[in-house]
Amino acid sequence: MEGVTFAHKMKDIGHPAEKAPRSSPKGLIREGVTRSGWRVAMALVGWLGLCFAAGTIGSLAAPDAWYASIRKPSWNPPSWVFGPVWSVLYFSMAIAAWRVWRRGGWKDQGPALRWFCTQLALNALWSPLFFGLKVPGWALAEILVLWFAIWRTLQAFRPIDTLSAWLLWPYLAWVSFASVLNATLWWMNR
Repeated sequence: MEGVTFAHKMKDIGHPAEKAPRSSPKGLIREGVTRSGWRVAMALVGWLGLCFAAGTIGSLAAPDAWYASIRKPSWNPPSWVFGPVWSVLYFSMAIAAWRVWRRGGWKDQGPALRWFCTQLALNALWSPLFFGLKVPGWALAEILVLWFAIWRTLQAFRPIDTLSAWLLWPYLAWVSFASVLNATLWWMNR
């Protein structure tokens, strides 16, 4: 084939470009948009939704008068820091999971994605334990399990997609800091 480069031949491997029919329901899939492209985009929306849903669950048990009244270390961050930090972290986590999912979906990447979902569930559980039930000791035990699950997720992502593993490092660093803070708060208020 004259004029076809190696790059042109390789771009469609693993991504069949089946065109959507012109008469798609309610025009949701326009001509020229592939079904696989639509699926990939919706998967990204799904991973973003899942990660931010975990954050929403956690935020339902927000700091209250109890938290305001307990002793805190001088290096305790101001409350306004947490929203922006977690927003960036949830976004990065979603991109990481989506990139791994794109390498074969649940069929090929099931173990890595299960580790991801496990750590995400543990993430959502921490705030209700700490702020809702007001049990810093149990929250400390839970955040240590969360830290391990994030580490295992990072290790599972690394051979699949290096960038996805790198996207989880800030999350692991933040949870490391949060673990030390949780331990300090528990110790100071036992």
